[in-house]
Amino acid sequence: MIKIVRLAVTGPTSLSLAFSDGSHATWCADDLIARDTVMTRPLGDAGYFARAFIEGGALAWPNGFELSAASLHRRLAESGALIRSAA
Repeated sequence: MIKIVRLAVTGPTSLSLAFSDGSHATWCADDLIARDTVMTRPLGDAGYFARAFIEGGALAWPNGFELSAASLHRRLAESGALIRSAA
């Protein structure tokens, strides 16, 4: 099972994510924030967005919003943004 093992804030709506399989990518939350739901609206504030943390291997924020590592990993791979470490 893929987990997020490290994250770093790289911009007002972007994070550097490292996964348990050794891959990593920069993820931008602009599309997610644009959905403008009760759970995603707070992420538009850079200070709140920066409060991201890892909860059980998933990406999470204090309001209870979570994104699974597997889903993020898949989307980043499909978009070509995922960098896989050489074996």
